[in-house]
Amino acid sequence: MANELLEYKCPCCGGALTFQAALQKVKCPYCDTEFETDSLKSLDEGWAEENSAEWAAGGSSWTEEEKEFLSEYVCESCGGELVTEETTASSFCPYCGNPVILKGRLSGGLKPDFVLPFQMEKSKVNDAFAAFVKGKLLLPKAFREECKTEEIKGLYVPFWVYDAEVTGRVQYHATKVRCWTDGEYSYTETRHYAVYRSADLSFEHIPADASKKMADDLMESIEPYDFSAAKPFQSAFLSGFYSDKYDVEQKDTYPRVNERMKRGAEDALRDTVHGYSTVFPEKSSVNLKSSKVVYTLYPVWTMQKSWKDKTYSYAVNGQTGKVAGELPFSVAKLLLFSLLAALLGGLIGFGIFYFMEFELTELIVGTVIVALLFGIVTGVLLKKQIKTVAFQDSGRSYLRGDGVNLLERRDVFLYRNVTRQRLQPKENPSAHRRK
Repeated sequence: MANELLEYKCPCCGGALTFQAALQKVKCPYCDTEFETDSLKSLDEGWAEENSAEWAAGGSSWTEEEKEFLSEYVCESCGGELVTEETTASSFCPYCGNPVILKGRLSGGLKPDFVLPFQMEKSKVNDAFAAFVKGKLLLPKAFREECKTEEIKGLYVPFWVYDAEVTGRVQYHATKVRCWTDGEYSYTETRHYAVYRSADLSFEHIPADASKKMADDLMESIEPYDFSAAKPFQSAFLSGFYSDKYDVEQKDTYPRVNERMKRGAEDALRDTVHGYSTVFPEKSSVNLKSSKVVYTLYPVWTMQKSWKDKTYSYAVNGQTGKVAGELPFSVAKLLLFSLLAALLGGLIGFGIFYFMEFELTELIVGTVIVALLFGIVTGVLLKKQIKTVAFQDSGRSYLRGDGVNLLERRDVFLYRNVTRQRLQPKENPSAHRRK
């Protein structure tokens, strides 16, 4: 049986309507008539009342395994048949190119609560990518000049979006260090404290990727989204874009959301500890008090670039234009910049140690150590600049503006210890001056 498709037709000319990010309206590409999305609500509401009929068809039947993952749909404009994966919710007819929405994929319990419409146009995606690679020193020059864009697709990705009220508790071991001399000895006093903090914290709109097709670290790398721009779901927003329904159950996202809230609570409570030389967390816990989740579609532009027989995939936040994805890097550039940094560090170290009148052996060793540190740190920072895909472990950015209600702020003195060291008598600097 072929399932049914929903196509939004222009009442003026019969053309296929698509949602325009720049206008935040649905527009006919043929006669340029524009429509508010609210005016198309009646089409969504009529889905449940429509019935479909089965038609006999020739050819072989789908196997049971194929039926599990694939479905057939017939385009209402040209009669062409679409074969889609079970998670596809909107797509394009491969024959006439019209945007289509697959009935039933986003209805009933599968219907999203909200959709965040695309606000970035497709024409701006390559500009966003150019800004993304700008200033990345290790990127091969040839990649900028020779890479080719294979495909740019606008995709609504399903997310579970959480609001939660939690209570966080953290215990720290902190120290205060004080130093002084009496002319003969130098003294160091270290005072040790147990520091307790607890608070009620309010998180809002923490997203959890609900699509197995999309890498979780890639989706987290293009956060955040401004949920305040989300609209109650209407299928009209999907017209002209691809979209998927969720295939990750809500319960399967709990561990990741809990981890992000725990790290976010720890970060927020750490900011309430002041005046110490060192602070080390010893114990922490976060207890969930209440939560709410909504099923939401977020806009993502997906883009592929080909270079040197390899395809690189990128995701672009369809609201903010933030880009993330794997980038190639030049080993030769990495070695060159690290070497230049090492030379600069060596010159700085040599100048400092020479001015301090170090012995020749100490001068050489100190210079080499500083040079190596400069080279290694530069290499690490440049590699970090290229690596743009990573899990965003802390949910700190999802704390509500007034979302930290401090319950306990207690600092308990534990003990002190003092170390003493005899001062070395000053020597004549000329005794160490190099000839």
